[in-house]
Amino acid sequence: MATEKVFPMTLEGKAKLENELNDLKTVKRKEVVERIKIARSFGDLSENSEYDSAKDEQAFVEGRITTLENMIRSAQIIDASATSGEVALGNTVTFKELPNGDEESYTIVGSAEADPFEGLISNDSPIAKALLGCKEGDEVSIQTPGGEMNVKITKISA
Repeated sequence: MATEKVFPMTLEGKAKLENELNDLKTVKRKEVVERIKIARSFGDLSENSEYDSAKDEQAFVEGRITTLENMIRSAQIIDASATSGEVALGNTVTFKELPNGDEESYTIVGSAEADPFEGLISNDSPIAKALLGCKEGDEVSIQTPGGEMNVKITKISA
């Protein structure tokens, strides 16, 4: 029997997914059904692009609902405050690129809530993988798709 994948996430990340799921079920699903009804009224379905588009959107919405339900059901809540001074899931890590780069801060989260533009990086990303388990003051070499990057961890916070 296959084991179900666990999705590590913060309470905020889980709430965000629950809100998206609620919106899809209560709003988006109804909008798509209405679009299908209207498209059916246009007649011949074999050459009806509005109908095809609405059915494609319905498939996407239903697929996303299934994905979100699975992620929420398999969520493992991250408790960042329970760490021992080492970088762990849920921590915000501030580091400086060596030799004289700018400081950057990222929060390490599960892949389900990663959003690099918001400073949330997946624990599966090269940066997070290299930082996990390190301590404040450590110098870390990170292998990125753009090449090697050396950083010094200046702060770890929950």
